[in-house]
Amino acid sequence: QFANIGNPRSETFDMNETLKLLVQLHSVEENLDLIWKPVNGAVMIHADKTHINRLFTNLIQNALQAIPEEKRALITIDESISGDTILVTITDNGLGIPNELRSKIFTPNFTTKTSGTGLGLAMCKSIVEQSKGNIWFETELNKGTTFYVELPLTIN
Repeated sequence: QFANIGNPRSETFDMNETLKLLVQLHSVEENLDLIWKPVNGAVMIHADKTHINRLFTNLIQNALQAIPEEKRALITIDESISGDTILVTITDNGLGIPNELRSKIFTPNFTTKTSGTGLGLAMCKSIVEQSKGNIWFETELNKGTTFYVELPLTIN
């Protein structure tokens, strides 16, 4: 999957259709409250639809994995439009990211997990940059983390 990131097949599509399917998919999970606050109407972007799906799938999975099993998971996906960009925030109520790990989060092969390749967030960063957007995060220990994804809107 990481290798295919270099060959995007960009198209114009409604990002909210992709998010809607992901929210429906995860809404059946037990011990999870997933709240999605979309903007009104379609959110048209020009990007690789499969890559955008991977991006948000990965961010939701990471949010879920950051929350201790004994705690009820709360993940909020919020959207806001500012000028010609859409900002999507994905907030969890997990453990947060320790100070010493924050600078490595988007580095390929870096992982805090016992399994996996550590390519997830590096792949997310690559997808967002190919889509001419930005990704960053804010985190607070024992409170949670918010990832921000800002993407340019397609002007009709």
